[in-house]
Amino acid sequence: MNTADAKYDAVKIGLVSISDRASSGIYEDKGLPALTQWLQKALLNPVEFESRLIADEQALIERNLIELVQRGCSLILTTGGTGPSPRDVTPEATLAVAHKVMPGFGEQMRQISLNFVPTAILSRQTAVIRDKSLIINLPGQPKSIEETLTGLKGPQGEVIAHGIFAAVPYCIDLIGGPYIETVESICKAFRPKSAIKK
Repeated sequence: MNTADAKYDAVKIGLVSISDRASSGIYEDKGLPALTQWLQKALLNPVEFESRLIADEQALIERNLIELVQRGCSLILTTGGTGPSPRDVTPEATLAVAHKVMPGFGEQMRQISLNFVPTAILSRQTAVIRDKSLIINLPGQPKSIEETLTGLKGPQGEVIAHGIFAAVPYCIDLIGGPYIETVESICKAFRPKSAIKK
């Protein structure tokens, strides 16, 4: 839990790294540390993280996502398992537990990644809502995780592509979650004027 000012709502965030090899100890997982690090520097809220490192098994992913929702996580971020290979089943598991699908998140993630590699179109990342939780599938590489969340800026600081996290706090407002506030130099959350707390 970070030491944010008590005036901010407490937030519980689930983090799920999905990798056969990392979960079996063949190599070190880099997804969970990358997610935790980014959120700790980007959020003003006190955050409780619940982290899971699991294999690419659809039933296992579904079970963990449902458990994290039941445990009160307003936001659940997954990393890994979104490509076209037979073992990549994160989007299938995510869609299987969905009450609503939020395709705009996946569209924007691919748009950001297309600035770097044409194979970004092979990514099947998506986002869904289950109860009062927003679940987002992120890329597997730490650098891609940061680019996707933060967005891209040009040499003069101009926005080339908006990061997806700018839309996350307002989405969580709309589904009845806590009021999430961000460090503007990392990621400026966007809300309509009527939704901004004074």
